[in-house]
Amino acid sequence: MTLKARTAASVAVPGMARAGTALAGLLLLAGLLLLVGVSGALAAKAAGLTPGRLSHAWSAAALAPNGNERVGCAENLAARLASTGQARQLVTVEASGAAERVAAVEMWRRAGGCWEAAGGPWSALIGRNGFSDHHREGDGTTPTGIYAIGPEMYGNAPNPGTRYPYHRLVCGDWWDEDPTSARYNTFQHVACGQSPAFGGASEALWTETSAYPSFAVIEYNTHPVIAYAGSAIFVHAEYGEPTSGCVALPLAPLDTVLRWLVPSLRPAIVMGPAAEITRF
Repeated sequence: MTLKARTAASVAVPGMARAGTALAGLLLLAGLLLLVGVSGALAAKAAGLTPGRLSHAWSAAALAPNGNERVGCAENLAARLASTGQARQLVTVEASGAAERVAAVEMWRRAGGCWEAAGGPWSALIGRNGFSDHHREGDGTTPTGIYAIGPEMYGNAPNPGTRYPYHRLVCGDWWDEDPTSARYNTFQHVACGQSPAFGGASEALWTETSAYPSFAVIEYNTHPVIAYAGSAIFVHAEYGEPTSGCVALPLAPLDTVLRWLVPSLRPAIVMGPAAEITRF
């Protein structure tokens, strides 16, 4: 062996030693990772989750856009809604199809990062022509979408215990449903016995004792108010037939809903057929 060869060998041996040490380290790391992976798989199997289901459960909880963001939240209708904004109370009104006249009403509350059931379901009557994405004045449909609850409740009966300001209806209390009126889709008081300046299908609220023992206003077509887009969409008492667009509940669940709603929790109502409601 020449000096050159011996020199090359003397340089190569330490290099090989270092390579051997690095290889041993890599093998140790790989072994640890394999052990962790096996342990994780066994844990997932023990919990009844495949890796795919575990990943899906995490991403669905972490990315839910309506605030149902914590791992472990129950799967329910409120959790599947596209966006619930700042609401901490929800009322859902869901029908099996767009043409149905009967819908299920449920209440939901935010608890931490999860939506939880708070009441219902109850059967309600909706518009005589079902749901519509393009409700118009007088078309007999209930508008789909998510809406706030109006700032005041009304009724011919004494306050059932609402936490909203409550106006006991008297002679001369109207809801302006005239699309040509400057006060379209608002509550108006006219002196008792006088005819209002507005016409159309405007309602003399104090005479509707069966439907309006008490009711909440759904803020549909309110900010801004658009002529002919529809008016007087309420949650009121059921009176034996489909409505012109409102949501009508039997009196006992109606009072339950009205008493449960709290203005500071920014309640919202979400309405639509099953195939569509989760896009709101």
